[in-house]
Amino acid sequence: MRFGLALPPQIKVFGAFFIYSFSMGSIFPRLPDIQTAMGVGEGALGLALIGSAIGTLISLTFAGRFIEAIGYRRVLLGAIPLLSALYALASWAATPMVFFLLLVPVGLTIGCIEIIINVEADRVEHAIGRRIMSRAHAFWSLGFFAAGMVGSLIAQTGLEVHVHLMVMIPVVIAATLVVLGQFQPAPHRAGGSTDEAPHFARPTITIMALVAVCLSAMLMEGAGIDWSAIYMRNIFDAEPFWAGLAVATVAGSQGVARFFADSFVERFNPVVVARALLSVLGLGVILAFVAPLPWVAYLGFAFIGIGSSALFPLAMSAAAQQTDRPAAINVAALAQFSFTAFLLGPPLLGYIGEHFGIQWVFGVGLPLVLLGLATAQVLGPKPVMREVAP
Repeated sequence: MRFGLALPPQIKVFGAFFIYSFSMGSIFPRLPDIQTAMGVGEGALGLALIGSAIGTLISLTFAGRFIEAIGYRRVLLGAIPLLSALYALASWAATPMVFFLLLVPVGLTIGCIEIIINVEADRVEHAIGRRIMSRAHAFWSLGFFAAGMVGSLIAQTGLEVHVHLMVMIPVVIAATLVVLGQFQPAPHRAGGSTDEAPHFARPTITIMALVAVCLSAMLMEGAGIDWSAIYMRNIFDAEPFWAGLAVATVAGSQGVARFFADSFVERFNPVVVARALLSVLGLGVILAFVAPLPWVAYLGFAFIGIGSSALFPLAMSAAAQQTDRPAAINVAALAQFSFTAFLLGPPLLGYIGEHFGIQWVFGVGLPLVLLGLATAQVLGPKPVMREVAP
């Protein structure tokens, strides 16, 4: 017997992104409370957060065959509630080392979910004949926004972190059964290769230039998720609700921007869109770095969310259009380097925040924004070479 609603495949994809990010995002508004309970600085907390990054990188690299063997449906229906339970377990950690160790299985689970939902979005996109990938990631951001708002409200009541996250487990289980209870994976793309992707794809000079374009977006998005709540507490002595609201601001503005990103890319040159987004991101970084008042900081976080919304998809499209080698290898090379920066960079920024001030977590993003502006031309269409008849 199967539970859940009979929904169109694209709605199930959107729901999967939303529920996954909701279960993932519940802990981030509570990081200030976790840090206080452990009695450590930003550097130690950042090193502990690397546990989930390491688990995710391992899972993204090696979990493909495991998922194929078990089945997409079984893994997805089990992994999303498991993720919520693992976060609740990790919140009991009394030391950074224990927190690190408990976050490794969290990362392993995240990697499995990432593989399934992104592959499913691609296959459904192909099956229905229209793009849904950007909108699917918009629902990821909106799920994070919802988790940020709920987490902020609960934090303000003074409820302990582990109790809050344990309450989220049955909520996530119920949402998973209702939305994904009748989930069946879409068929493979017709004519597409089913071979396993290489574990490591060597980057080319062009791929590294594309990494430079989106590096600031990946790092500042992660910094907004990991450190914005602690920033508001340290700089403005914000109460729990207002600290957690910073996380929701980054995710919410990013989600809204992703809903409209595709139409702007279709109307304007990708280089123009990228430079506009990088300019907005740079303004957000500056506001977060120098904010004299809380509302200025929130405005900066909103600009960071908007500016980071579509740079990575633009870079991925450009990587797929390169003709020097198969598109899958170029895409894999860009994804590996960018995701490594996204997962490992923001936690390591904790050391900068502890030794130089939490505002420098965002201040270091400005040189990276300038690097992105300098290399954005690589996103432009390549000139078509005409063969000259002898």
